[in-house]
Amino acid sequence: MKLHLDEDADAHALLKALRERGVDVTSSRELGLLRHSDEQQLRWAAAEGRAIYTYNAADFCRLHADFLRQGLAHAGIIVGDQQTLSLGEEMRRLLRLGEALPATGLRNRLEFLSHWKR
Repeated sequence: MKLHLDEDADAHALLKALRERGVDVTSSRELGLLRHSDEQQLRWAAAEGRAIYTYNAADFCRLHADFLRQGLAHAGIIVGDQQTLSLGEEMRRLLRLGEALPATGLRNRLEFLSHWKR
């Protein structure tokens, strides 16, 4: 799975932990995409074939529906909840999701990390 952390989910510790486990992951901070709109970040991730990971459920649920309505494709949207998961649990769920749904399995899907418990 190729993953992109938007600026809401861009935690240095999560980025480092995912990379240590072999995940191909980028972040908005590293790429100078901070302050870009959510739509711009989703379009960038889609062009790069990267699923986007965010905590911003409201905007990305709307963007997911807008993309599908317009016939546009994205590489997947994963919505996390920064309030309830430890860093370790967040990482484990992302890895579990990546194993269950390879990159093509996330295409045009909206997944909630809360559904990826053991």
